[in-house]
Amino acid sequence: MNAGDVCAILDNLIAGPYNWLKSERSALPPNWEVRTSKSRGIDYYFNRVTGESVWEPPSAEKEVEMRASHILAKHIQSRNPMSWKKVPIERTPEEAKEKVRDIRQQIIGKPVGDETEEELEARMPAKEKLARFAKLAAEESDCSSARHNGDLGFFGRGKMQKAFEQAVLSLKVGQISGPVKSDSGYHIILRTK
Repeated sequence: MNAGDVCAILDNLIAGPYNWLKSERSALPPNWEVRTSKSRGIDYYFNRVTGESVWEPPSAEKEVEMRASHILAKHIQSRNPMSWKKVPIERTPEEAKEKVRDIRQQIIGKPVGDETEEELEARMPAKEKLARFAKLAAEESDCSSARHNGDLGFFGRGKMQKAFEQAVLSLKVGQISGPVKSDSGYHIILRTK
């Protein structure tokens, strides 16, 4: 091995990680860059034009847009155990889960006989379901989206907590989830688009 070989090896060792990082970043759609979160110390993706930031790498493919409403029951272990109503949260995680179960039942009703909750929900007129959901979201949700009847507007992949996003994607439009656990608490979710 001569000095030229050693220099080539060193160049590859030094440039290799940089080239990998450069190719990783160049695979991002236009206007996106990788930044490091000051609070979490991990990389996230930032769009210089829109100001949007997401944890998951953005895709150049057409973004999946979804829309949902939700009702959130926070608990003492929630990442921010305070309601938008300025009321400290004192319920346990189990109580929060039970609360959203009860709210779901208030929306769709109780099954009779051999009927399942899914069958009961499927028979319910969409407008009635949406109206009941909106009313209870405004009254019961611990999320500030209660001011909008639980409506979160349109969002794409990587914008919500992973468990929440996966639950929305698993629902058909017009379907209400069972209890969904996230860092924020327990949700029931109505997919609207």
